[in-house]
Amino acid sequence: MRNTTLGTHGPRAGVIGLGAMGMSFAYDMATPRDEATSVSVIHQALDLGVTLIDTADVYGPYTNEELVGRALAGRRDHAVIATKVGMEAIDPTGGPGGSPLVRPNGRPEHVRASIDASLRRLGTDHVDLYQLHRVDPEVPIEETWGAMAEAVAVGKARCLGLSEVSVEQIRRARTVHPVTTVQSEFSLWTRDVQAEVLPYCKQHGIGLLPYSPLGRGFLAGRFSSFGELPEKDQRRRLPRFQQDNLRANLDIATKVREVADRIGATPAQVALAWLVAQGPHVVPIPGTKTPKYLADNAGAANVQLSPADLADLDAIPAPVGARY
Repeated sequence: MRNTTLGTHGPRAGVIGLGAMGMSFAYDMATPRDEATSVSVIHQALDLGVTLIDTADVYGPYTNEELVGRALAGRRDHAVIATKVGMEAIDPTGGPGGSPLVRPNGRPEHVRASIDASLRRLGTDHVDLYQLHRVDPEVPIEETWGAMAEAVAVGKARCLGLSEVSVEQIRRARTVHPVTTVQSEFSLWTRDVQAEVLPYCKQHGIGLLPYSPLGRGFLAGRFSSFGELPEKDQRRRLPRFQQDNLRANLDIATKVREVADRIGATPAQVALAWLVAQGPHVVPIPGTKTPKYLADNAGAANVQLSPADLADLDAIPAPVGARY
């Protein structure tokens, strides 16, 4: 797979990454997790050149980092590990649908304790990218970012990233320590970052890591009705997946498929290739726990979209329904 850098000065990684969250929770919770399959997917990802593996301490909660750590045992040097801090689980099953109930925690003492706990779970002495999961509104970002910078100073993290932030928050963080990446939801049906965040990142050499780059499976054509969503799946609570909205949004998936059919690719590959085309440091991190979908996603690195293809995709209308 082609490689790029995560921002101008970040580590090198494949142009498609892997989000590990779904291997532990969030999607299709009625189906038991198969750790052996998840481990094999991570191994397959490395074999395909999908080297950026994205996790977070609160995923699971806390079990996703352990899974990633077990999968990378003996292969640590082949992976770019990205994890996150800044959220804490206050009730493992107290959220909607039995999901973890979490809240922001950007206190410096929480950051200092969390990096050591993450390293233990991941089975490594450093992470390549340490990201602030969400900004805590009760703690100045400079204080949180300063504690994260301490992890870099002592070699526990190689570089730092932000997640779901405004340009002003990026600016404030940069006064304390360089920002290597920004992670935001970004796809053909969630384009908010194109207004300010993406141009700012391009201007300042900051990488962008789009999460949910396939619209939580919708852009890949995996769901055409609300009833097809698995039980105990967080998408059942999202406005865009409610039946009337989902029906109205089917035209978006149809247009992606039309481009895919025209160039001999899959809809997922087209949606990911569109993101890769947004800039040299844009690395989408689609999540999957399925070997078939992993191979499909990785194939997006070889899809070349023409100016006409890009124009057709750019013209896709905004979806009906809010993100959350």
